[in-house]
Amino acid sequence: MKKLVSLVLLSACLLQARSQDIKMPLARFRTGDSLAWSQPAYDDAGWATLRTSESWDLQGYDKYDGFGWYRIHVIIPSSLRDHSLWKDSLRILLNKIDDADEVFFNGTLIGKEGAFPQDGGGYQSAWDQVREYHLGTASGLINWDGDNLIAVRVYDGNGAGGLFGGLPSVSMIDLIDAVKMTVEFDSVNQQGKWVSPVKVVNNSNQPVSGNLRVRIVDTDSSLVWKDQVRQVTIDPDKVIIGQMDLPRDRRLEVQVAFTEMNTGKSVGIRKTVPYILTPDPSPQPRINGASVVGVRPGSPFLFKIPATGQKPLRYKVENLPAGLRLDPATGILTGTLRSKGDYRLTVSVRNQLGEARRSLLISCGNQLALTPPMGWNSWNCWGLSVNTDRVKSSAQALIDQGLIEHGWTYINIDDGWEADSRGPAGQIIPNSKFPDMKALGDWLHGHGLKFGIYSSPGPRTCGGYLGSYQHEAQDAATYASWGIDYLKYDWCSYGEIHRESDTTLASYVKPYQVMSRALRAQKRDILYSLCQYGMKDVWKWGATVDGNCWRTTGDITDTWGSLSSIGFSQTRQYAYAGPGRWNDPDMMIVGQVGWGDHLHPTRLTPDEQYTHVSLWCLLSAPLLIGCDLSHLDAFTRSLLTNDEVLAVDQDPLGRQGRQVARSDSSQIWMKPMADGSFAIGLFNTASQYQSLTVNWASIGLPAGTYRVRDLWRQRDQGAFADSFTSRVAPHGVTLLLISK
Repeated sequence: MKKLVSLVLLSACLLQARSQDIKMPLARFRTGDSLAWSQPAYDDAGWATLRTSESWDLQGYDKYDGFGWYRIHVIIPSSLRDHSLWKDSLRILLNKIDDADEVFFNGTLIGKEGAFPQDGGGYQSAWDQVREYHLGTASGLINWDGDNLIAVRVYDGNGAGGLFGGLPSVSMIDLIDAVKMTVEFDSVNQQGKWVSPVKVVNNSNQPVSGNLRVRIVDTDSSLVWKDQVRQVTIDPDKVIIGQMDLPRDRRLEVQVAFTEMNTGKSVGIRKTVPYILTPDPSPQPRINGASVVGVRPGSPFLFKIPATGQKPLRYKVENLPAGLRLDPATGILTGTLRSKGDYRLTVSVRNQLGEARRSLLISCGNQLALTPPMGWNSWNCWGLSVNTDRVKSSAQALIDQGLIEHGWTYINIDDGWEADSRGPAGQIIPNSKFPDMKALGDWLHGHGLKFGIYSSPGPRTCGGYLGSYQHEAQDAATYASWGIDYLKYDWCSYGEIHRESDTTLASYVKPYQVMSRALRAQKRDILYSLCQYGMKDVWKWGATVDGNCWRTTGDITDTWGSLSSIGFSQTRQYAYAGPGRWNDPDMMIVGQVGWGDHLHPTRLTPDEQYTHVSLWCLLSAPLLIGCDLSHLDAFTRSLLTNDEVLAVDQDPLGRQGRQVARSDSSQIWMKPMADGSFAIGLFNTASQYQSLTVNWASIGLPAGTYRVRDLWRQRDQGAFADSFTSRVAPHGVTLLLISK
């Protein structure tokens, strides 16, 4: 703390709110670049005003790449210092910045993350790092009780740009910062309730005394279940633990606060109980998942009939075409179709309680991914630390936890699998973490799962591993020999090949066209996922290179700011989605995530997770789980196994939902379904409860009475003339299906 300027980069945003923070919600902003803009004397009166909690793309600078500057003016009262026990260090928390930046405080450079294009090593992104800076109060840099300027010089290479991930703030580092608290919802007791420990720890080298308050509030009824205050002294490196048993079917909010005795400063945490809306599966047989699947003539066919019900189940298929065979014990269809055409099958599943029947269309032609792909990807949990054991454990968990019976199919290895150099014939080979790709693929296929992999059109991947540049045909053949079913192809270092001065559409299409031809030359169907963050409106041309899905945004992280800015920005792309071609707003951020060896529960609230899954399904987005499935809790499992919600994503009509109404605090999205019904999401983007109304006429529906069904609860709500109103939780959703 004695250093005049020091920098601490945190791996996660602070969850605990400090009442003594000074929030900085707005900044002056302009594009371009001049170091004169770092100086307090510069006049920024003519600059635009932007929110500091979300990217500039969402605020009128759509798809702008290059330099931009933020100037944040903040008055820092001396009382902030005077009311602290520790008075020697001021904290500046800026959250995340996309992609590289320099930060100036009153004209002095106090930190830099990433690298700009003109730097010696070239452009390097640091978008996923939290920026937290500490200034010594004796440094002379701080203008107490007066205006201070925080100037942020940002370079955005592609995708979203600028500040995001929460409100920046200024605060003093004090004894209260040593008090950390958690509320966990990891296990369930014999009565089916959450066993929820509350832990409060003192990480300082001196005792901390104060009042500890625990409140439990039913937010639907405003009933206070518990309100307890007690005086405590927490010794250094000690933990206070209390335990609660809480129901899983009610929206309760747990509020824990500790007020330090000497300063009156408080630290607190508020967590919503992960309340489960999805009903338990019926013991009666039910067939789930997609009702249509595409394959090319002569390619190996693999399809697991997803079905729930009391085990054992027996599967049967009527009108099974020549070349295909069914395992009646597992429901796995395999074989090869030689002729183009539509093959309509009747699938039945039986157990001792009854039978379920459904039609399945196999369309043999040139189109794959007739519904959005569903599966798992390693990146959002393991990052570059992925290995064979972790892939197999997630695949086995997908089977054991029953997700495979709800249509989850793909197991995709992201970046980090490639060896440092190619083989003697120039072939791509895996590193020591993946000793036998062919054996891994065979194991997955034997369990009814499909196998995905990752590469880049550049010489190196985003993680610095070998890409496919100038080896595209060779790599495609290798992938086919391993049994690969899915390729994620990430722009990454192709930016070094691509000339920035060449802004033609053809220059952006070229690398994806080259790999497209290589994939089509294989005697195997490999779903093609373009990952280039929406450059040149990829949704308008992705299908021309046989792309089956394409990223429309930068990478997602597990914050409301990231989720909402990405998900609710998908307003222009809907006309370009359809069977075989899907807009991809990135992978899912529920469950245990972490992008490396140290995972943590997603920082999304339960309601934000309901919004996440609902919105992605309305968007007809690829659904790729990003968490460690081997540690799947009951709440996350319920999010991923609601078949009526997943059916919105897997609807064979393939229409992407669109935004039909918006206010400052709410949005309504609507998706037409193949049976003539409509899926509708009522989203509350505010931080408090709201009653939201959808009026049939205002969203373009004919006047009349419509039947309304709550899809998360799988419960009919009745018939409603003209409109329907729902009370929606903060950052939450009501997902409906309406029909005549």
